[in-house]
Amino acid sequence: MKFNHLYISFLVSLILTLSGCDKPFDELEKDPNRPVNAPASLVLKGVLADVFDATGSAWDDEQRWNQFYASNYNYYATNEYSWTAAPLRYTTLKNVVKMEQEARRVGLPEVNAYAALGKFFRAYFYEDMTRRVGDLPLTDALKGLDNTAPKYDSQKVVYVQILKWLDEANADITALIAKGDNALAGDIYYGNDLRKWQKLVNSYKLRVLISLSSKEADTDLAVKTRFAEVLANPTKFPLLTNEGDNWQYLFNSTTNKYSRSPDNFGQNATRENMAATYLDLLTSLKDPRTFVVAEPAPVKLAAGLKPTDFGAFVGASSGEDLADMSAKANKGEYSFQNRKRYYSTYTAEPYVLLGYAEQCFTIAEGLNRGWSAATALGTAEELYKKGIQTSWAFYGLKDGNNDVFFSKDGGYKEFNSYSVPVSFTTYYAQPTVAYGGNTAAGLKQILTQKYLAFAQGSGLEAWFTQRRTGVPTFLTGVGTGNSQRIPKRWQYPNTERTTNGTNLKQALDSQFGGNDDINATMWLLK
Repeated sequence: MKFNHLYISFLVSLILTLSGCDKPFDELEKDPNRPVNAPASLVLKGVLADVFDATGSAWDDEQRWNQFYASNYNYYATNEYSWTAAPLRYTTLKNVVKMEQEARRVGLPEVNAYAALGKFFRAYFYEDMTRRVGDLPLTDALKGLDNTAPKYDSQKVVYVQILKWLDEANADITALIAKGDNALAGDIYYGNDLRKWQKLVNSYKLRVLISLSSKEADTDLAVKTRFAEVLANPTKFPLLTNEGDNWQYLFNSTTNKYSRSPDNFGQNATRENMAATYLDLLTSLKDPRTFVVAEPAPVKLAAGLKPTDFGAFVGASSGEDLADMSAKANKGEYSFQNRKRYYSTYTAEPYVLLGYAEQCFTIAEGLNRGWSAATALGTAEELYKKGIQTSWAFYGLKDGNNDVFFSKDGGYKEFNSYSVPVSFTTYYAQPTVAYGGNTAAGLKQILTQKYLAFAQGSGLEAWFTQRRTGVPTFLTGVGTGNSQRIPKRWQYPNTERTTNGTNLKQALDSQFGGNDDINATMWLLK
């Protein structure tokens, strides 16, 4: 009986096992412990985090390449522009597709908040990628196994599509706001406020258009027409109205601390100093932002200068030999980051991805170039002045006496305070600052102040603008590598050579004579 019972149990188990094998293979291979769906809001959070990662953080590599600060200790970093492969963002774009799918899966209509933002993110990531490398897979991309070797589209085609996505995102958000439909959650930047996102979409469109300044005669892009249309119709294309609309990342003292804080003072505070391109430009303009962002150089104080003398602040050339820079920094010849602002807390300042000051300078540049007549937003000069004043406000500067703080002993705990008079009228009266009109000289002033306002924010926007305009002049030398040249692009990732080699070769042949050269000139710059 015992034997029969065991035998029957064995037969039952065998039958159940064999019956399970009747399932299709694609069902058997699924891991029941791994989810295949996620709320669109959760996917959105991941995409938004990737935006910050793609942009870079304060005092990161991007800010050295922008020549806002310099590394004097090669264990952690150099100041070289020895670039290789670009970080392309197709994985994030796949998540954007997934976010859109998840929104539809739960019954949201075709036009919904996630789909509208999805168009903006497509434009954002594609623009970030194309201006790094050139041509990109777009039309055939993001199709999964249906096309594992997508052909490349020309950079012009990519930009035409970017502008189309931005217009569609704006139109979709307009429709959603009109219906009172805001099924959005998970937004870490604007708290699920579609009105603020719409302002950003259109401000970002202006950034893209101004980046195409060398293509203003191209009829397919219609850069000047599109730029003027945005300024002429604020109801259809609302823009940022003040710093409260900034697209920015906020830090806190627990989970996401500012990249310079009491925790890492001993690691990098003396191994990084201010770069001459940035700091010496501030001091040459007698700009009070100097006293907020930097410490006076000890050697200058020892020579009798006061901590509030502009001559007490000295930046190092990014092109200087690293050993020489290190020796001079250790002797106190260069200025370090301001200890009070950047090291005494865990929050320092918001990381601005795109801000109101940038928008002011962008519109001022467009007006200077004659892309539009003066609008209700102001003239080129008025927007130029507003951009400077907005940047000053970011650093807490206002007319009258301002308290500034410098380290008492080189550390981040004890400070001496000084009162410095600030007057925008006096500052603006300087011939180097007062707007020179809608001329080449006036354009250089706009671009110079735009560069200063970008400091420690907006990723590589300062570098991309300098690449496009030549303002300011970046310093080069043995310390910057690349035969003392500032490169013009990154290379394509090695994965493209192994998985999409034929199409990559065609793209390189058509753009750069077959060479994936970081010093080659892409269509955008011709």
